[in-house]
Amino acid sequence: MRPRIKLLGTALVAAALTALAAIAAPTPASAATLTQVTNFGANPSNLQMYLYVPNTVAARPGLLVAVHYCTGSGPAFYSGTQYAALADRYGYIVIYPSVTRSSKCFDVSSPQALRRDGGSDPVGIKSMVDYVRSRYAVDPNRIFATGTSSGAMMTNVLLGDYPDVFAAGAAFAGVPFGCFATTDGSEWNSQCANGQVTKTAQQWGDLVRNAYPGYTGKRPRMQVWHGTNDETLRYPNFGEEVKQWTNVQGLSQTPTFTDTPQAGYTRTRYGGSGGTAPVEAISMQGVTHNLPVDAAQAIRFFGLDAPPTTTAPPTTAPPTTPPPTTPPVPTTTPPTPYPPTPTTPAPPTTPGPGPLCRVEYTVNAWGTGLTTAIKITTYNDTGIVGWSLAFTLPAGQTITSGWNATYSPTSGAVTARNVSYNGTIAPGASVSIGFQANHTGDTSKPPFFTLNGSPCSVA
Repeated sequence: MRPRIKLLGTALVAAALTALAAIAAPTPASAATLTQVTNFGANPSNLQMYLYVPNTVAARPGLLVAVHYCTGSGPAFYSGTQYAALADRYGYIVIYPSVTRSSKCFDVSSPQALRRDGGSDPVGIKSMVDYVRSRYAVDPNRIFATGTSSGAMMTNVLLGDYPDVFAAGAAFAGVPFGCFATTDGSEWNSQCANGQVTKTAQQWGDLVRNAYPGYTGKRPRMQVWHGTNDETLRYPNFGEEVKQWTNVQGLSQTPTFTDTPQAGYTRTRYGGSGGTAPVEAISMQGVTHNLPVDAAQAIRFFGLDAPPTTTAPPTTAPPTTPPPTTPPVPTTTPPTPYPPTPTTPAPPTTPGPGPLCRVEYTVNAWGTGLTTAIKITTYNDTGIVGWSLAFTLPAGQTITSGWNATYSPTSGAVTARNVSYNGTIAPGASVSIGFQANHTGDTSKPPFFTLNGSPCSVA
């Protein structure tokens, strides 16, 4: 979450706020449309509601509330994340709330916001959920919230205010419920932002429990993500979130499972070792506040990663207002890349003769930067254990960061090699990788690729 400049009055914070706008990424490809919904119910803070319903909806669809960052909007978060593209695959519905106050930050600090049905933004978001539930056969046990920065803070707030509504949340670069609390009307809490608010696990848990006094039902699961170099909502907030949600779940702060899902990432789970443990925390070494949002991992944590079996049309067509022709996308800095969605293995219908591998290579360029999405598919009879993809970058392109593979060198003749979790490609299956790069004008893709020395066809 980034404050309004007048609240802090420093150029340094202004720069930090602008940096998060780089969350924008390619618009999800889909035949479905993002629509604005009006008159959706109680809305004390004048939020806007945007709704994404995929063409194929599960018979009992899940519902995801995806909450934007400061200076952002619902349409920008739609176009800048993969939640809608994943909804096309898995048949769930997505709500994108949108702030209208000047800061474009969600209220996570007022006394009204920090208690159930107290007013402000959480009430409006709950109305959006109720609206969708009244028109679609939403599974009440599969309603989730996720967000980045200000949206991550709101994710914490929603799970605290409405534990009977939300089954789980995924917070990317947020702070614990109640950490940002103020009583003077300010949207910003510098002490919390700087990681200087520390409490015992019991104290943090009590803040959540006090938001809905008397509630004794099941509490939502929580997934938290944070970069160690976060300069806006500093890294100590990560540990405080873990303390809070393990206490809410009645768990020890000692992990029951620890691994390294990719280089520089440490993942700990509490109360279970599986992918839907009560609490999951991912620490991202060297990553700033402008962190990549791994939507696929959030969807996996929620258990939404199952394709729909049937199509369920709405019981009542929702009134809609067409969204902006071009959703607002921040332009002050280049977009942050997102790890590509893991691809469900699917053997080709009729493997034809010729190359035993295929590379689909998509470039998304801006200014002097670009990102790539690379899908590698193998058609051999035995699959591959341990792979390397060789290609030559056009002159002027230099890799600055990558995901799901290691890249060496960063320009010229490059070799991408598998990481620990994707080294095996079954026959007819695929793996997705990608990178961000600088360029000097040539944004074209490499002319040819070889996989473990064998030429691949190129799409």
